[in-house]
Amino acid sequence: MKIVAAEQVASQPVAMEGASGCRVRWLVGEQDQAPNFAMRHFEVEPGGYTPRHFHPYEHEVYVLDGEGVLIDGDVPRPLRAGDVAYIAPDEVHQFRNVGDRPLKFLCLIPHAASRMSVTTAPECGREPQGS
Repeated sequence: MKIVAAEQVASQPVAMEGASGCRVRWLVGEQDQAPNFAMRHFEVEPGGYTPRHFHPYEHEVYVLDGEGVLIDGDVPRPLRAGDVAYIAPDEVHQFRNVGDRPLKFLCLIPHAASRMSVTTAPECGREPQGS
């Protein structure tokens, strides 16, 4: 069993191309012998965003605080504290903070995701980049 204050878990910048003002804490993962899923805590500063991307695995998201939009393909869908989002495999998506305080959310992914590629979606004339 593991119990830890989320603030005690190291926060690191999201290093993917196309991210701005976004940090992540890996709260539960393979290092904890969790057999199936990882739980991550994201914090996106005002005006910040995750890359516009897609991948062959799902996300389950719970918004803790702040105000944002989840870009669903090309359609912005509002997000606020208490909202839940499910992102199916291969759906193009992006989280953007449109508020004046940090957008904070939990994101669960399967461990198999660490062995799968993430592809940034074309934006502003750029070609997709695999990683």
